[in-house]
Amino acid sequence: MKVLISTVCALVIAIAGFSIPHAVAASSDVNMESGSRLPLPKRDDLDPAGQKIYDALNSPSGGSLVGLRGPGGILLHSPKLSELNNGLNRYLRSEDSGLGGHVRELAILTTAREFNSQFEWAAHEGEGLKNGVPAKTIDVIKHRKSLRGVVEADAVVIQLGREMFRAKKVSSATYARALKQFGPRNLINLVGLMGNYAGTAVLLATFDMQLPAGQKPLLPMP
Repeated sequence: MKVLISTVCALVIAIAGFSIPHAVAASSDVNMESGSRLPLPKRDDLDPAGQKIYDALNSPSGGSLVGLRGPGGILLHSPKLSELNNGLNRYLRSEDSGLGGHVRELAILTTAREFNSQFEWAAHEGEGLKNGVPAKTIDVIKHRKSLRGVVEADAVVIQLGREMFRAKKVSSATYARALKQFGPRNLINLVGLMGNYAGTAVLLATFDMQLPAGQKPLLPMP
């Protein structure tokens, strides 16, 4: 039930159309060590469950692409929320969800683009390539190009995300295409994944998470 509530909350935030501002420079209240408005969490301040998450985020095999300096470190200021969100994220990114790595990264990149999330995009563009998303398809997402020429399996995911987050309504035609491709269970998991990363994009924007030092912004902004 708690995981379900977490999923629904993320989807509500995402579909409500949270508008993310894009400053040229970091806000004056950004902590230089953490790269966000909150300091890095301290291990000694956490309970045993929080310390376990802290250690996992610091581990190369901890399941986070960016460690403490990113959404994981921000969420750890609320250890219980971090624990619940991590469980949801692990499920949605596992094979148990019915979504392969190609689909997952395609969905995450589509979400990052629709929310103009530089940090999220930078963390996943390379992952998309590693998981077989063609560079041309990534370019279509990045520059919001027409889906003409994109293979149907990929075009369905991108179009679904564009309608969910941009139009705030999914057409019957797009829904039918997505349902045919994924079936009810996997489609729900796909939407849950995109909603989860939309929630992450909102988190990153609110706490003004900065790109890693030396990382150039990869997303062109309006």
